[in-house]
Parts: sequence; C-alpha cells; structure tokens
Amino acid sequence: MLERTRREWGGHEDLWVFGYGSLIWRPEFDHIEHRAARVHGWHRALKMWSRINRGTPECPGLVFALLSGGSCQGVVFRVPRADGHAVLERLWAREMMSGVYDPRWLRCDTPLGPVSALAFTLSRSSPNFTRALSDEEYRRVFAQSCGRFGTTLDYAQQTFDGLKRHQIHDKALARLLKLAG
Repeated sequence: MLERTRREWGGHEDLWVFGYGSLIWRPEFDHIEHRAARVHGWHRALKMWSRINRGTPECPGLVFALLSGGSCQGVVFRVPRADGHAVLERLWAREMMSGVYDPRWLRCDTPLGPVSALAFTLSRSSPNFTRALSDEEYRRVFAQSCGRFGTTLDYAQQTFDGLKRHQIHDKALARLLKLAG
C-alpha cells in the first residue's frame, strides 16, 4: 500500500496529510504549513480497537478512526516535496504498523482552497471497527484501558485539547469525555 500511495501522490508537488486525531497534537514530522480543513463524506469516531498503543489484547482500548459518512474538521499539514518520501515512511511506521487503516487521498476544504491530502480511514468491515458501543462500554474503556502510549482517556483528552487549540469543537467527543466523569 505504501508504494501505491507513493505512486498516487507522484512526488512532483508538496505532500498534504490530513490529521483528525493524534496527528493534530503530535504529528511527528516537519511541515511548512498547517491549515484548518474539513472533509466531507467522513467523520471522526472513537471506534477503533487498540490492543497495543492504548490497550492490550486482554483489555482493548480505543483510538480514533475516520469512518464514512458525515463530515470532519481537522488539520492539513503541508510537507515539502523533498521530504515527502521520508515522511511517508514515518507515517507508515506509525499509522500502518498493523495494516488496519485504508490510506486514501481526500479532498480537504481549507480557507485558502481545497487540497488533496492523505488520510488514514477505517473500513466498517475491519475487525478493529467496534460497531456501536454503549455509554457503559466507553466508561469501562476510559477507566481500565492502557497500552504502551498510555490510556484511552488520556488520548481522547489530548485529542480534544488539540482540536480546541485549532478552534475545532467536537460535540461527540465532548459528550464521551463527560462519561469519564
């Protein structure tokens, strides 16, 4: 998939990456510009099981996924063309370690016009897609799940705070965080 993504990008222009979760507050790559962006046809949802980073196989945590339907406000990052291949390598090591995501080029509407950016989406047929979760299940995960990078609750809170720094309010995430009490 990395080679396909490289071919689709082409390497002739700067690389744009769409952040909707931890990439917003911890991109881990240099960029020369970032902009607020909205993607139509996809939405941010805390509906992907994490059995390493935010949980364990015995007590899975949750991370954000970009699921089909609705719209999502996030941030696009512009990477200089010369650094694009190296950044793709780093993104693959970070986001595609288990091959769960479906990388896609999505139209991102920004205040300065649309850009095509790489986004990591999740298929609803993925075994890591949670399907519907009850409020009680979210409470349990927030209270118990912890992986090598910390708890699901910390991750959700850091994402909420990162979104706020970019003047993005996610009502669904605010509601979930209230469940943690």
